[in-house]
Amino acid sequence: MLKNAHTLTEELIEWRRDLHQHPEIGFDVQRTAAKVADELEKMGYRVTRGVGRTGVTAEIGAGTPVVALRADMDALPILEQNAVEYVSQAKGKMHACGHDAHTSMALGAAQILSKEKFNGRVRFLFQPSEETADEEGKSGAERMAEDGCMNEVDFVIAQHVDPHAPVGTIGISSGAASAGVDSWFAEIRGVGGHGAHPDKTIDPFVLAAHVIIALNSIISRRVDPFAPAVVSIGSFHGGFTENVIPESVKITGTLRYMNLELHQELRAEIRRAFEVARTLGGNYELKFEYGGPPMINEINVAAMIEETGVDLLGRENVHELRKSMGAEDFGAFLAHAPGAMFTLGTRGGDETGFALHHPRFDIDERALPIGTALLAETALRLLKK
Repeated sequence: MLKNAHTLTEELIEWRRDLHQHPEIGFDVQRTAAKVADELEKMGYRVTRGVGRTGVTAEIGAGTPVVALRADMDALPILEQNAVEYVSQAKGKMHACGHDAHTSMALGAAQILSKEKFNGRVRFLFQPSEETADEEGKSGAERMAEDGCMNEVDFVIAQHVDPHAPVGTIGISSGAASAGVDSWFAEIRGVGGHGAHPDKTIDPFVLAAHVIIALNSIISRRVDPFAPAVVSIGSFHGGFTENVIPESVKITGTLRYMNLELHQELRAEIRRAFEVARTLGGNYELKFEYGGPPMINEINVAAMIEETGVDLLGRENVHELRKSMGAEDFGAFLAHAPGAMFTLGTRGGDETGFALHHPRFDIDERALPIGTALLAETALRLLKK
């Protein structure tokens, strides 16, 4: 399988660099989706466009089981700082999370699998908007699942580039691998007035200071220390001049969790923290925006990926997945079928070691055929299973 994938190296690089030069954000991935759909149709797949708004599904084979392979297509609102020939041509947009590589490797796996014989079906899920949500707070994976892309799927797999791991290695483990996430938005209200007469006001900054202390005590004092969780403040806005105490301030943040039972507990504790504002004479409004569940790798699918990795790359190059409180909407697909995501090492030197979402992020393209082979071989083994 590695040999088959290496014969596609030039195509993989060409696809990846073309996508890198033309990044698109959120659900606005028309060019990317059209290119993906056109390539899949040339390979002989049954293609459906406009799934989950702008996603693409493609299927080949007949009967059962059904194995799905997912790739995300969207980029980030980042100004690229790399001096490479394939630098982004869309100012302020960049594939800084490796989705151009994910899409290219999935296309490579589709090319290989289109020539294989197997019982069952392979379905590819090319999704928009992994990085962002729409006006209702739903990501591309959620929208595609709503459109039925996971119907009849028995297993689903995906991969994500890892710029901190060397080319030729992967990371995989079962259980929680990345966090569930909510965003929260609040306004703390007091009574405004002149800065010279604070006694005639209910200062929202003072209210907010007490709320912030309470928020930052949730993880250390209110949550089981063996349950991974995060509550972070991301923005704080209030006031408009130096000698006026404003009526209100706005504060936003994020919560992360690995344990589904902890989700509602964290929401309740955040509400409790904001109740301090009422205790001190003010008031508040608070709303939560659901961002998606934790990504929990199913034990048997994770074991199959690990076995495939060992056979293709050697035991020494298959490592335990580094868990992260970062969010990944692949969990929305895992809510419908057992599956797992593995990480693919893409570091080839200092120039490819920049973190995800960094304006100088890049990959060593020698990783492309490796990821392609792992996707294709794992899919075939799951079909046989």
